[in-house]
Amino acid sequence: MADIFDVIADGTRRDILQFLLDRASNGERGGTSVSHIVQELGVSQPTVSKHLKVLRDAELVSVREEGQHRYYSLSTAPLDAVDDWLMPFLLDDEFADGSPSLNDSAAQAAEVVGRAAASAKHALSNVFSKIPGR
Repeated sequence: MADIFDVIADGTRRDILQFLLDRASNGERGGTSVSHIVQELGVSQPTVSKHLKVLRDAELVSVREEGQHRYYSLSTAPLDAVDDWLMPFLLDDEFADGSPSLNDSAAQAAEVVGRAAASAKHALSNVFSKIPGR
């Protein structure tokens, strides 16, 4: 599997992930077709398909097939590795001169709490989306 940082380093792949996130946040269920992604991003179908394969291999998207159509959905679990790597940088509350700032500490604490809440919301959304009839 490709390094997650290599996968998300590409701007087109980040655009695809953002688009799928926006669709999921708007309550769209069942995934998004390749043609819809192509139309929204203004990128060629072969380019989108190439990037979706990389995202699929990295398990950042899942695919549902219906006949000749494929519908893609976001799978954010692999991004936990990015969060784990970034967290020490976000929690460092000291300036270059070594003096901590109360305002910076409070802002960082709020960001950590916000990330935790977003992760919990995502986890709950995944659980509820798997319940039949929802």
